[in-house]
Amino acid sequence: MILARYVARRFLRSFLMIAGVFLLILFLIDMIEMIRRFSDRQIGLSGAARLAALNIAGSFYAILPLMTVLAGIALFLGLARSSEMVAIRASGRSALRVVTAPVVAALVLGALTVGLLNPMVAATGSIYDEAVAEIGREGSQTVSLGDSAVWLRQAMQQDGREAGQIVIRARRASPDAVTLYDASFLVFDAEAGPVRRIEAREARLTPGAWQLHQVSDFALDRDNPQAGVTRSAAMTLASDLTAQRIREGFGRPESVPVWQLPAFIAGLERAGFSAARHKVWFQMELARPFLMGAMVMIAAAFTMQHMRGRSAGGAVLMAFGAGIALFFLRNLAQVLGDNGQIPPAMAAWTPVLVGAMLALGLILKREDG
Repeated sequence: MILARYVARRFLRSFLMIAGVFLLILFLIDMIEMIRRFSDRQIGLSGAARLAALNIAGSFYAILPLMTVLAGIALFLGLARSSEMVAIRASGRSALRVVTAPVVAALVLGALTVGLLNPMVAATGSIYDEAVAEIGREGSQTVSLGDSAVWLRQAMQQDGREAGQIVIRARRASPDAVTLYDASFLVFDAEAGPVRRIEAREARLTPGAWQLHQVSDFALDRDNPQAGVTRSAAMTLASDLTAQRIREGFGRPESVPVWQLPAFIAGLERAGFSAARHKVWFQMELARPFLMGAMVMIAAAFTMQHMRGRSAGGAVLMAFGAGIALFFLRNLAQVLGDNGQIPPAMAAWTPVLVGAMLALGLILKREDG
């Protein structure tokens, strides 16, 4: 138990040092990028630093597995060079017992990052998107899901300026976000408030406009809107939305905290949208602690033995190369899962199991040898 705590503490110390270095590098790179990107907006150093601090959370979270394999390499390389590994093995400890402590530490660390860091990444990502939209003065358009409806908002333009907002509510939408069913358009004037309500059995999005069918048009500025209702078979309503913007309005799966993903996925499916990307991401997050544990096993498979001279450099390169290979295999599986070519659970768990089994086999082979 004392030895396990010692090895786990060494691993955590290596991980924190590597994480600190990567965090600083990412911050500096992102800050330079923000200064370049918004040079004409005069945001200043403080504004660039704020945007960079909000944006690096996602990048930092994405490369946590690579930092884990580097921490594992640093741990086992340090134990080998100081001859501590020789002393541990001479005391009768097996290689698997030595590897168990840092693997368990990586599992716990991965669970903490998923449970605590994931919601922070989602929150900072949303704040960053809002800040960039405000700086860039982009058009106002949001999409959200209710318990039994799809909600959209778009700007209403008149003579090249924003004249108000249109809030759209639909019972459901087609998977490609082109058609809304049982849709209601509430038109808000910039000064007078709600002035018009349009209800349509079906609303199809075309370039630059909504094509409405079976329409009821209510003038809300009258004393009795029901008395002045206008009914028509079809109507055209100008819009600057596109199907891609609507789909992107739901946000990347990374922008939804992991605790809210099951309910969000259920809402997407109720609204008629495809939730494949979100299902894959949810399974990926569940598998993340085990991925970090597999990265430690990969590092141990190549760097646990006693090394001197040039053999150490080759082992480090092979260990890091194997970690990168597993990282990109996971990303490839995620793409296949997003496209629906493989089930979400297979996309998330297969790379982790393959990496862990191969590393375990290599450890056992060297243990027998």
